[in-house]
Order: sequence, then structure tokens, then C-alpha cells
Amino acid sequence: MTVCDRIGEVTKRIIHRSYEQRALYVERIRNSAYKKMARGHLGCSNLAHSFAACNKLDKAFLRDKEIPNIGIVSAYNDILSAHQPYESYPNIIRSAARSLGAVAQVAGGVPAMCDGVTQGETGMQLSLFSRDVVALSTAVALSHQVFDAVICLGICDKIVPGLVMGTLSFGHLPTIFIPAGPMPTGISHTDKCRMRVDYTVSTIKREELLSVESGVYHAPGTCTFYGTANSNQLLMEVMGLHLPGTTFIPPNNPARKTHVTKAVKRVLEISAQGGEYTPIGEILDERAFVNGIAILTATGGSTNHTIHLIAMAKVAGISLDWEDFSDISEVVPLLASIYPNGSADINRFRDAGGIQFLVKEMLSAGFLHPDVLTVNGVGLKAYATTSDTITNDSCLVNASSISSNEEVLRPVSSPFMRSGGLKVLTGNLGKAITRLSSMNPEQLCCFEAPAITFNSPDHLDKAFTNGKLVGDFIAIVRYQGPKANGMPELHKLTSILQALKRRGQLVALVTDGRMSGASGALLCAMHVTPEAALGGMIARVRNGDLVRIDPLHLKLDVLVDEEELLAREVCDYTYLTENFYSLGVGRELFSTFRHSVGPADKGAISLF
Repeated sequence: MTVCDRIGEVTKRIIHRSYEQRALYVERIRNSAYKKMARGHLGCSNLAHSFAACNKLDKAFLRDKEIPNIGIVSAYNDILSAHQPYESYPNIIRSAARSLGAVAQVAGGVPAMCDGVTQGETGMQLSLFSRDVVALSTAVALSHQVFDAVICLGICDKIVPGLVMGTLSFGHLPTIFIPAGPMPTGISHTDKCRMRVDYTVSTIKREELLSVESGVYHAPGTCTFYGTANSNQLLMEVMGLHLPGTTFIPPNNPARKTHVTKAVKRVLEISAQGGEYTPIGEILDERAFVNGIAILTATGGSTNHTIHLIAMAKVAGISLDWEDFSDISEVVPLLASIYPNGSADINRFRDAGGIQFLVKEMLSAGFLHPDVLTVNGVGLKAYATTSDTITNDSCLVNASSISSNEEVLRPVSSPFMRSGGLKVLTGNLGKAITRLSSMNPEQLCCFEAPAITFNSPDHLDKAFTNGKLVGDFIAIVRYQGPKANGMPELHKLTSILQALKRRGQLVALVTDGRMSGASGALLCAMHVTPEAALGGMIARVRNGDLVRIDPLHLKLDVLVDEEELLAREVCDYTYLTENFYSLGVGRELFSTFRHSVGPADKGAISLF
């Protein structure tokens, strides 16, 4: 089984581009690998500190230099539905470890903020930076150097990329990620979005909308739409950091505890003492990241991963760029239709065949590298099948040769689109990401309209409230990039723009901020780089300029003479950074992040 020409070509150029840094990284982690137990190098005082709080059995184990110790890094908290199930996991892991003659300790916790809570709020300006904070927190948790293997408990937006970045900095350690699963299906996301627009135009009251929202987000587990959290989970399985078939089992299903126990057993087997030493830094090689990009574009996954995958790869000495995403997306078809790309949620995707069917199809077509390292061993074949069948109302079925619901999941022979759902636009406004998988076919045409510019999302909201958004236009929402204010998601704007579409107006959005791809059936060019705060051309657009978004030809331009455009002064935004974007809600503590952060197409990394 081999990969298709395009996948092979992109992989080869990534390997060539990354050769020097990747070689240094691999040499470093191999030199860091423990020949014996990790804690064997510690002095008596150091060692005593590390197990002072343990019970008698664990303390006796840890005094013995032959007993392996698993470090647990957890994102548990009560406010995130996806992370709340992790409350019980450390005790399950400890018990399983003891039964296998090992010890497990919670190495540390990492912060986990919810973009759903902070949408449209000031706290959203910390969201992207929280990924790097999670990476730092993971490094602190593992810095005691007493662990022989790691189990990561995290599932949502910035948390999983941050955990990956942090564990890759300890790339010599075998690491398994354990998901917690999606909440049950509630009120449909389609109904939710319709009601949000109704509320935006004041045809329903707040209490009515709150009842609907509470019916959608209603139980422990990930939100059931296909946003960044569920994209994380799919990527972690296909990139080999989950055990096969574990990703979308619901939190309260009995199989969930079984899989946690299996993960403990397996992480001990792949430790240096277990005989199948498999460190995370060698699992996540160039081929694994290409597989991640391919699966992301085949499912129309979160646009946030056009940033996060680049950042994760960077820590492993691998250089990805948007051209890699674009070239893979050109040949990999869209095989899944999950909200916001369609009406189905992640549970229906799972029940239609889920990851197992998807991996089987993509392997057969040569869109995935088959022989990669995983926590399960060599190769993705096991990820195309699962031995578990759960027969209650939330079921994980064995992989089949056919999809059980082709409205949700299709074979390579009859895809939803002949190319992937994520695209890269280029033009005189710079580079941008768009998500075509969520749009209707009639929207995939060139759209040209006058610009209306806004220097903050609040300005657009105010213009809508005051009835100033009339006619067809392209909204330019700028100074929302990493350097300006941390690149918040602007998903709250979707309801406003959808309300205008309902009136019959033709509208689109161009921004240097993020939309997570959850823009629904709205033409959107996001992550524009260079961003406005760095003098990008988006800062030179003026009201009334004609802007053209051409999704079929992958172009993004303002139709202004180049000489005139360059002669314009960049719109001043110092009043925003000094008085609006830098103080309050903890933002003053993140000034170093804003100053050091790189551009979106380089992963928006603030650490190096």
C-alpha cells in the first residue's frame, strides 16, 4: 500500500525543508532517552520530595528503581463540559497502574479555557495565547524528570495543541492522549443557528434563545459540532496518539473506562522498560503531520489547525506551511458532512462509520501514509477497524466496507467535493484561509463588492444595530491578528452577517482574525496575513474599495491600483492597543506574548 503522488511529493519537500532542524531534534530526544528509570538519577532528597505525599504502596514502588512511573497531565475543570469527565480519570489510571506493578502520579494541571464561553467577550483575546501557556504548563509538569511515560487528559480547542507542543519538548517520553468523548445529541445546531439569527434581529427574546442553547450544550462531553475540539480528537487518533477506536465513545459509556485502562497498559508497554519503546517525538514525524493535514481537509475540519499543526510541528523540528495544506487539499476529496459543513453532528458521523471508515477509504486511495509509528504499534491498519461494538443509544460500530449514511460519510468514489474543504487564498491582500466545505455550490463563485471597514468587531456590531449596513458589501474586520490582540475568534459576527443575508443582501467577511471555520454558509477569508498590525494591505483598504474573493481560483484582492494602495497610510490602531486591547481581564499579563508572537501562517507562536 503506497501513497499517491501528491502526498508523496508534499512529504518529500517537508522532509527536505525540515532536514536540519528535525535531525537536531531527533538527536536531542535520543540523547535524552532514559537507559533506566527516569528517577534513577535523583539524589535521595530529590526522590523523597517526589513521593512524600504518596500512599505506602506507591512510596514503596517508587523507592524501587525498577518500577515505572506514569505522569498524568490533566486539563480537568468543571466549567468545560469536555473536560469535566476527566475528574475521575486519575484514580482509574492510578488503580490500573498499581495492578500492573507501576505508579501513576498527576504531574500537573494545565489551564483550559472555553471559546464558547468567551465568544465575543474580552477573554477571547487570551484564547490563542492559552495554547502556548498550556505548552509551558506541560513542560513545567514534566520538568521534575521522574516520569517514564506520560498520559495526557485534554480534548478542546487550544488544549490539545498545547499539550502536544509541551510533550514534544520532552519528546523522548512515550505519551498517550486519552479523549473523553462527545456529549449526546441535543437540539440541532441548524435550529440553534436559526434561533441565533432570530435573536439578532429581535424576533425572539433572550430566554427563548437561552433555552435553545441549553438544549444544544447540555451534558458532559465535547460540543457535538465539528469544531476545533472534535477536529483535535480526529487528528490525535489518525496521527497515532490515541489507541484505535477510542475517540468518539461518549463519556458515560462503560467502554470509556475500559479504554482508559487499556491506555495505561499500553503506555507501559511502549516505555523504555516495556520492550516496545516508542517516544512521542518519533511518532510525530513528517508523515504523521501529512496524515493530519490530509484527514483535516478530507473532513472540512477546523481552520484553527492551519495554525496549530504548524506550531506543533515546529516543536518537533518540522517546518509546515500553508502551501502544504493547499496542495494536499487540491487532491484529497471531502468525504464527511458534519455541522457546520452539513446538518449531522459528530455522533452521527461516528455511527455512520466514523474514523474507521474514513481511514480505510483514505488508505485505499493512497491519501494517508500507512506505515507510520503509532502508540498502537506500526501502521494505521488497526485504526481502520475496531473490535469494540457498543450497542446502546450511542454506538461505535465495526468498520464496514460501506458507509451506513452517505448523507454524512462517503467513500472516495463519490465524495461531497472532489477536493478538500480547506483552501488557501492569495492576492494583493496577502494570504488567507477559507473553508468551502460549509458553503452551497452557488456560493462558490467570484464575489465582488465594496468594502466596509471596521477596526474591531464591536464597530461592526454597532453599525448593524444602527441600521448602517445596507446593500451588498464585504466586511473588512482588521486589527484582529496575533500581534494586534491575540487573534480572537469572531464567530459572534456570524449571526449578524447571516441576518443580513436573510434580508437578501450579499455579504462576505475578510479578517485577520479567526473564525474557526464555524462561519456556516458564509464566504469568509480569515487569518489574513500579513495582518493589519504589521502593516499588511488589509490595513490600507478604505470604505468603498472593491474587494474580490474568488474561491474557485483561490484569489483575494482589493481592486485598487498597486501604486495608490502602497501610497496610502496604514490606518492607525495605536488607540486600540493602548486603550482597548492591552489592559483588563488579564491582558496586561500577556504583553510579552503579543510582542513576540509570529504570524498566523507560521503558527502564531509566541514561545520562539
